[in-house]
Amino acid sequence: MVFGFIKRGVAEMMVARPDEAKGLIIYKHPDKTIPNKSQLTVDMDEVALFFRDGRIVGIVQPGRHTLDTSNIPFLSNLIDSFTGGNVLMAEVFFVTMREMAGLKFGGRIGSVEDPKSGIPVETMVHGSYSLRVTDPQRLVLGLVGMQKADSNSFVQWFRDQLLKVIRDRIAELLVKKKWPLLDVTSGAYTEEIEEEVMAGIKKHVDSYGLQIVRIGNFVVSIKDEDEKNLKKLYTDAAYVRMAGGMQGYQQFAAGKAIMGAGEGMAKGGGGGGGGALLGGAGLGVGFGMASMFQGSMAQGGGGYQQAPPMQQPPPVHQGPANPFAQTPPVAVSFHIHLNGQQMGPYGLDVLRQGVESGQFTKDTMVWKPGMQSWATAGSQPELAELFGEGLQAPPPPPGAEPPAP
Repeated sequence: MVFGFIKRGVAEMMVARPDEAKGLIIYKHPDKTIPNKSQLTVDMDEVALFFRDGRIVGIVQPGRHTLDTSNIPFLSNLIDSFTGGNVLMAEVFFVTMREMAGLKFGGRIGSVEDPKSGIPVETMVHGSYSLRVTDPQRLVLGLVGMQKADSNSFVQWFRDQLLKVIRDRIAELLVKKKWPLLDVTSGAYTEEIEEEVMAGIKKHVDSYGLQIVRIGNFVVSIKDEDEKNLKKLYTDAAYVRMAGGMQGYQQFAAGKAIMGAGEGMAKGGGGGGGGALLGGAGLGVGFGMASMFQGSMAQGGGGYQQAPPMQQPPPVHQGPANPFAQTPPVAVSFHIHLNGQQMGPYGLDVLRQGVESGQFTKDTMVWKPGMQSWATAGSQPELAELFGEGLQAPPPPPGAEPPAP
């Protein structure tokens, strides 16, 4: 018991930061009653502050000091008169002054609209930062005022402040700068974001005597699924721009599909000869692709015109100004009506593929410039060869005698 008493007495006479607290920014000595002439040890990278009655009484620089009024004059303000001047009453804070690196932060930024696609995307951020105390007195006063006198509470509070500023700054930058999210997540704007965050957090931490020295491993991220969706949207938009707009893009895609189908037929794939193109594409899709492809060709040659809807038959085709002049032969092309939709115009090659696939029949309604109204394909002389027979004779009028055998 004697040795235990001596040991406790020696511990009371020593005021210093313990080894297990060396990595903390702030360490508060647990005992407010300090014997006079105790030994105070302040490490080279810290200072010791004496705090009492809501104010800083004094600050002690690094070194080993005997707590005596003859050595440290301000201690006279801390002497407890009830103990005969043998005890100092104060809270002692040890504050690390070196740069503290490797502090982590991270969390959710929120749903941010991607400026390039207009789609809201859930974003996150994480990284690390280094912190340095510039004014230990402000720090201790601020922490005591917030009732966060321990290091863990302070670090958590500061991390929350940092994340709030980062969240606000990134959202503001994306709106004002219109940075695509995929460019942000790739790290293309990391330097600009770091500068904005450093400037934004400064006004929040200056009043507490703190400084963020640098931010490292700064990463803005989104979910893998959102990243895949954005990449697909960006790719589609690039094709549209390359084709000169949505209409050009559709023609480009149709032409590419037709060329791909042609390559497959040349290699013997698909079966059914040319009908494989339309049959494999599905009813109407093959004709639709061919229509866009032929339409793009027609824009260069100026040979085709769009037929009016089926509900409004086109007017009588106007003949040439000089009916006796020699005119070059014109390629036959028809508009067709399938599944309630008007398509075309198509040449004989495309219509032949439709016949082979079973989609284009004699009963399919067709029209071309010069016709007064829509008619069945089987009634048109130019299309008779597609069905392997001559022109069908029109039915006899009502009441007529049947032809002789």
